[in-house]
Amino acid sequence: MLDVQLGELAGDGPAGVAEALALATGFDGALGHGFARVAEEPAAALAALAGALAGSPLGDRLGEAVEKVTAGSVADEHLAALAGGRAALFGAVHDALLARLDQALGRSRAPWPPAAATDATTGAASVGGVPGTGAASGGVPENLLAGCRVWLRELAITGWRGVDDDLVSGADQAIEALLGVPELRGLAVLLDGLATELRASSPVATMDRLPLRRWADLWTRGLLLAQSGPWHGVPEPVSGRLLILGADVQEHATVVRVQVHGVLEEAGGQTRLVRTSVAAAKVDTIVGPSVWRLFGGRPVLMGALADHRSVEIDGMPLLPGGDLLWHDDRARTGAEADPFTTARVQLAGALAPATPPLDRHPVRIAEPVLVEGYTVDGHTLDLGGNKLALDLDRLPASCPLTPELVAASSACVGLVRRDGGRWLLQPLAVQATVKKKPVTVHNGDWANGPTDPKVVKAEAKAGDVVAVLRERAGRLLRK
Repeated sequence: MLDVQLGELAGDGPAGVAEALALATGFDGALGHGFARVAEEPAAALAALAGALAGSPLGDRLGEAVEKVTAGSVADEHLAALAGGRAALFGAVHDALLARLDQALGRSRAPWPPAAATDATTGAASVGGVPGTGAASGGVPENLLAGCRVWLRELAITGWRGVDDDLVSGADQAIEALLGVPELRGLAVLLDGLATELRASSPVATMDRLPLRRWADLWTRGLLLAQSGPWHGVPEPVSGRLLILGADVQEHATVVRVQVHGVLEEAGGQTRLVRTSVAAAKVDTIVGPSVWRLFGGRPVLMGALADHRSVEIDGMPLLPGGDLLWHDDRARTGAEADPFTTARVQLAGALAPATPPLDRHPVRIAEPVLVEGYTVDGHTLDLGGNKLALDLDRLPASCPLTPELVAASSACVGLVRRDGGRWLLQPLAVQATVKKKPVTVHNGDWANGPTDPKVVKAEAKAGDVVAVLRERAGRLLRK
C-alpha cells in the first residue's frame, strides 16, 4: 500500500545527505562572495569540498583548483573542476534519495550504461560522472561555448553581490548566438533565465537575502554544459505503444515546455517509464491557455493528451535517460487509453530509466506515482496517517487543474519531487467529486484548446494573441 511506502520516506534522510548539503552550502557562500579575493571562511569552505572528494576521480584536479583559486589564479579549467566537484556532491545526494524512493515504491531502475559514461567519441568523456573539458562535440561551435564561459567566469570572480547591469548585459550577445544553434538552445534558455533573474535583482548588493543555492545550481549547470556542449548519451530507436500518464507544463516569460510522462510498451520488450518534451519560444504576453497554440506542429502528441489516447510510435529515438526525442511524423494516434487505468495496471511493473550524469540533482527528481484513498488538508495529503506535502505552486495557469479540484480529489496521478529538504507530490491529474458528480481532470485536457465554456468565452473576448503576433511577424518579414 502506498501509505506504508510513504511512511518509509517520512523518517530521516539517508546517511551523509545533511553533511554533503552542508559542504554545498559552504561552496555556494564562497561563490556568492566571489573568487577575486578569497577570504579565510570561503577558503575553508573550498578546502572542505576538496577534502570530501579527495578520494574520488576528481580529487587531484579539484585539489589543484582550490589551491589556484585561493591564491588568486582563476582559470577556466579551475572553475570547471570546482563546478564538477559541486555537481558530483549533489549527484551523490540525488542517488541516495532516489534509491530510497525506489525502495519505498518497489520500483526497478535501469543502470546508466557504462559505455555511455566513458565514450570519448561523444566529445564529453566524464570523470566521476562529470563531463570533461575536451573539444565541443557534434560540431558545436567552440567559440560560442567559450563566450559563455567568459561570462560565467566573470560572475564567479565578481560574486553575486558585485553583479550590476553592465555585467548582466555581458551575456546578451552570447545568449543570442546560442539561440541560433538548435543543439545549444537549452544552454541558451538556462543562461537567459539566470541573466533575467540577476537583472531583475540588480543591484544585487542591495538585496537582504540572496538565493545562493539556486544561482549556484544555474551557474554550475551552465558552466558544465559550456565545456563541450549538451550530452545525454547515444539514442536508440524504439517502437511500440506509448500510454500517457500526464503532462507537466513549465513556463516562463520567453519559453514554455510540455513534458509528457508515460509508459512505453515495446514489442516483445520491457515496459518502461519514459518522458518526452516539446518546447516553444514565446513572449510574455502569451499566457494561460493560449500557450497551447504554440504546439500546433505536434498534432499527434497534443491530440493524444487532449483526447486521452495512446500513441503508436515507430523508430522514435530514446536516450539512455528515458527521454523520447519527439518526432510527430513517427507517431500516430491509437485507441483510447485512460491515464488512471494505465497507472493502476502498468506503473508498478514499469522499468524506470537511469539518470544522466548532469541531471543528478535532488531538485530534478520527478517520479510518476498513483495515489488513492487520501484526504487533503490545505497543502498536505493525508493517506492513512502518513502525510505528504502537495506542490500546488506548480499547477500551471494554462491547464484546467486547480487547487480546489485537488482538494476535492480522492485519486491523483502525480510526480513525487524533492525540494527544500522534503518530499512533495505535484498533481498531474485527479479524480474528484464536484457537486456530487465524479469528474476527472488532467493538465493536458486543453492541449487542443480549452473546453471550459467560461475560458473559451474569455479567450474569444481577449482575441487570439498568438495569431495576432504571427500576423504582425509576417508583415515585418514581408517588408
